[in-house]
Amino acid sequence: MAMITGVGQIDGLAVHQATLTGPNGLRVVLLTWGARLAQLWVPDVTGSLADIVLGHDTLSDWQAHGTYVGATCGRYANRIAGGRFPLDDRAIQLDRNEGRNTLHGGSHGFDQKHWTIDSHSDAHVTFATTSPDGEMGFPGTLQARTTYRIDGAALTIEMEATTDAPTIVNLVNHAYFNLAGQGAGDIMDHQLQIEARHYLPVDAQLIPTGEVLSVANTAFDFRQSRPIGAAIPGPGGFDHNFCLSGPAGADGLRPCLIASDPASDRRMRLSTTEPGVQLYTGAHFANGPGKVGARYSRFAGFAVETQRFPDAPNNPQFPSARLNPGQTYRHLMRFDFSPAP
Repeated sequence: MAMITGVGQIDGLAVHQATLTGPNGLRVVLLTWGARLAQLWVPDVTGSLADIVLGHDTLSDWQAHGTYVGATCGRYANRIAGGRFPLDDRAIQLDRNEGRNTLHGGSHGFDQKHWTIDSHSDAHVTFATTSPDGEMGFPGTLQARTTYRIDGAALTIEMEATTDAPTIVNLVNHAYFNLAGQGAGDIMDHQLQIEARHYLPVDAQLIPTGEVLSVANTAFDFRQSRPIGAAIPGPGGFDHNFCLSGPAGADGLRPCLIASDPASDRRMRLSTTEPGVQLYTGAHFANGPGKVGARYSRFAGFAVETQRFPDAPNNPQFPSARLNPGQTYRHLMRFDFSPAP
């Protein structure tokens, strides 16, 4: 079974840690606070293990510096313009926590919740939480679950939700990756390929303009693998949604991206059920504390959040994020790890 231990308290409530270990050395460490991916140990071409996700060693540092890092974010991850959207004949007003906009579900989103361990085995841990009707302004009582599963050299993250009233849902995992190992410098030399022919341009508040533009002849063209650092569009780096163009297989998964690190030869292949992926290159890190004495500076890691499009409830031309009673929201991510060819 997964190894479950208590690691302290946040806001007077116990936080537990769950550890899964696969047959090839792949190891996952999870926290109930935020249903969070806290460590991910992956072998390189020689078999040497490194923790490839950013994070912290203590709960106090997670609280002070780890907002969103590794967490399950929601109810609606990414941004909603003005914190408002129409739903049937109502205008819904959400908690606004990024200027006039709502980011990652509001000021007390799923990343701040104490999830319970619903089930676990040698290969999986499932976390569960309930979001009551009206929490952060969202309609309907939402029952949500996040499952982490090791399958050989792959990690699968599955997010599910049901509701008792019409609502919107967009749950994402917000891990930051550095395939050389957390604390090993920036990710500018990482090679990245994204299966996307289009992206969403954004305004100064990082809200999509509503346009869907071709990546051709732009900094957003990752149809062929290239270094992240060679494509950075400005000092803010990437914080944009790419519209995935690959077909889904029989399991519902479509190819999303391939990332590799030339120093360690680690390669990560991501597939997903979702129509988009947000590439965020971590420009906000400012020499803050990481794990085992590391300091995280700008571009210390990159997030790849497979998702419904940002601000989709205000853009009917985007894939819908609506969830009705009787339906089950299901979002699957599969990370396959191997040495780079």
